Amino acid sequence: MNMKRSFGALLTILGIIGIIWGAYSFMTGGGGGLPGGRFNALIPFVVGLIFFGSGIGLVKGTKDEA
Repeated sequence: MNMKRSFGALLTILGIIGIIWGAYSFMTGGGGGLPGGRFNALIPFVVGLIFFGSGIGLVKGTKDEA
């Protein structure tokens, strides 16, 4: 596994964590460690989606050269 795939896997894991955290914060009304309301809870969700998408793209788009 090369560096790009490892970085893609790390981005994917961080994206999953961000999506879960954002969804939990949104469902609890903006709680979960974030000040403000539901709008501020969407920020980690969107960042998680970006990380998840870019991580999946790196893993799928990188050729395995052994």
